[in-house]
Amino acid sequence: MKGLDHFVYTSAGDRPVNEDAVRVKELADGGLYVLADGLGGHRDGALASACAAEALTGAESPEPGEETGEWLSRQIAGANGRLLALQQEQRSNMKSTIAALYIRNRTACWANVGDSRLYYIHRGELMAVTEDHSVSYKKYAAGEITREQIGQDEDQSRLLRVLGTEGGGRADLASAEEPEAGDGFLLCSDGLWAYLRDQEVLVDFLKSSTAKEWAEGLLLRVMERVKPGNDNLSLITVCVTWEDEKGEDGV
Repeated sequence: MKGLDHFVYTSAGDRPVNEDAVRVKELADGGLYVLADGLGGHRDGALASACAAEALTGAESPEPGEETGEWLSRQIAGANGRLLALQQEQRSNMKSTIAALYIRNRTACWANVGDSRLYYIHRGELMAVTEDHSVSYKKYAAGEITREQIGQDEDQSRLLRVLGTEGGGRADLASAEEPEAGDGFLLCSDGLWAYLRDQEVLVDFLKSSTAKEWAEGLLLRVMERVKPGNDNLSLITVCVTWEDEKGEDGV
């Protein structure tokens, strides 16, 4: 859609297989952006994330009168069902996280399961960040560790809710009634956000004029901080550039 600028990056890092999956579906009235991080080891993790992401991007459009949030919740629940079926077919315990952003008719909603994140920047401020479904995030919420310590905590990989489990399709859903020109969204896996502070996500966005520039700024920070053996890392940046109500170009 004209007015939505996006950039995608994914890397295996120092792992033999990339278990992250990133998918973008451009639509006449918006766009669907999906990032999933597979669990299960090597081939199975990659299968799980691809299954989850493609369940959303391959879905039919919302039914007449169906709200965007209802549609997104329904598709994530369906992705969970597809992954459970794939487990039986492959005789595997594969699982996946998911973070998804759906922008439709100039309204936006997003949802997540697991610890893949979405950040929303509105009018130059970081307005929202999804909550991780992990033991480490619970420790942060309880005041046991700082927010910056979540990604390096010993329990960070212990997830409390993921796709591929009974009840795992229950996503946390949020929405922004109408993003404005100059707003931005970041979807990313834990292999990326673990090396970033929230304020750095905002600073690099404010210094950038395109989704690609924003992504490159974030990646430069991360590449300087990653350690040998680092996890897969992936991101999708989305910048809102549509014209405002006065007909002026959005920044």
